[in-house]
Amino acid sequence: MMNNKKFLRFAVLFVIFVLLISPYAASYYYIPKEIEMMAGRNHDFEFNLPLQAKISSEKIGVLKFNNKPIESNNFQIDLRSPFSVQPTEQATLDVKLKFLGIVPLKTVKVDIISQKELVPCGMTVGVNVSTDGIMVLGTGTVISEDGKEYTPSRGILKTGDLILKVNEKSIENKEELISAIENSNGKVLKMTIKRDNELLEIYVTPIKSEIDKSYKIGAWVRDETQGIGTITYYNPKSYTFGALGHGITDIDTRKIIPIKNGKIMKAEITSIKKGRRGIPGELTGAIYDTEEAQLGTIELNTSQGIFGKLDPKKMKAFPKKSFPIAFQNEIHEGKAIILSNISGDKIEEFEIVIQKVSRFQQDISKGMIIKITDPRLLDKTNGIIQGMSGSPIIQDEKLVGAVTHVFVHDPTKGYGIFIENMLKNESDLE
Repeated sequence: MMNNKKFLRFAVLFVIFVLLISPYAASYYYIPKEIEMMAGRNHDFEFNLPLQAKISSEKIGVLKFNNKPIESNNFQIDLRSPFSVQPTEQATLDVKLKFLGIVPLKTVKVDIISQKELVPCGMTVGVNVSTDGIMVLGTGTVISEDGKEYTPSRGILKTGDLILKVNEKSIENKEELISAIENSNGKVLKMTIKRDNELLEIYVTPIKSEIDKSYKIGAWVRDETQGIGTITYYNPKSYTFGALGHGITDIDTRKIIPIKNGKIMKAEITSIKKGRRGIPGELTGAIYDTEEAQLGTIELNTSQGIFGKLDPKKMKAFPKKSFPIAFQNEIHEGKAIILSNISGDKIEEFEIVIQKVSRFQQDISKGMIIKITDPRLLDKTNGIIQGMSGSPIIQDEKLVGAVTHVFVHDPTKGYGIFIENMLKNESDLE
């Protein structure tokens, strides 16, 4: 009987502890570290969390709270109730959060930026990037002249490694790597590689192949990749652009490819493979890899997309109408459109519905769930297909984000990224 009472007391205390700590944990993990707002625009928030927020800044007067000026550094906001904030000029603020107004939780950085308009594109282009080093895809065997199988790279090189140097000499492409191996005469090669952002020195002994009498290290490698994607937007003032809404990953390693450089080129869609349950569809096209057809350069490959600069002399093919951007708190469930040119040169508007807005989603490429509703697009593609990633999403005459992924089990649905998350890379291009 006594043990039952102790267990019941423990269970009650445990439930109370969980009830107290759950909102705390949720608040810590789901409120972002940074929030962006635009000067001159009203921003509505509804966190519904047991937190108090204290705003501190040398420029505290740049904010209005529920249309009333904030004039004190001791101003606090109760995050259990909805509220609106109206920034008046550019500034950076620190907002300190406290659980139940007592326990310090975290500090959120608030960036107030100036009014910004971008040109949504929806243009399908060819994408070509060179890896920042020679990427190892895997290791295998080499049949030597003695008829035996050897694995010279196994346990030394790993999938995803980037080979940077051989015997202290920089390697620019896989042809140079092959040449260095073939000219080794079987002597040990010292290689400088990058593995998970760490530089390492490893040693590999080439084996002379029985098949073609050349030296090999038993590794598959790649130094570039090419495909089709969609440009989301460009900045009409700086000609910087963002595309895809997610990073370019290697098909074998499934990792985002560290790039040395890249380019976008004109492309022509030649066929459409419709998506169906369990099998994603795909755009297939011809890429014009000529100097005349090059539209711009790629400088960044990140989890939010690829980014670079357009050639100002090649802007004739691009749309011209600009739109203001929307922040997360301005996006809502309901009708919207995407822009895409899935056939020919014409960029078309297609109707969609934003079904869910996940403002605290940990994977920032999946901030929205969207559903294709336009019968024209459904007829051509059955929904979202590969190659449409990056198609801009417009709602209430504002650029809100881009298409990123398709639901494999339902091609009419997919994910979208918020435009403000894509724009976090803009400063790295200036």
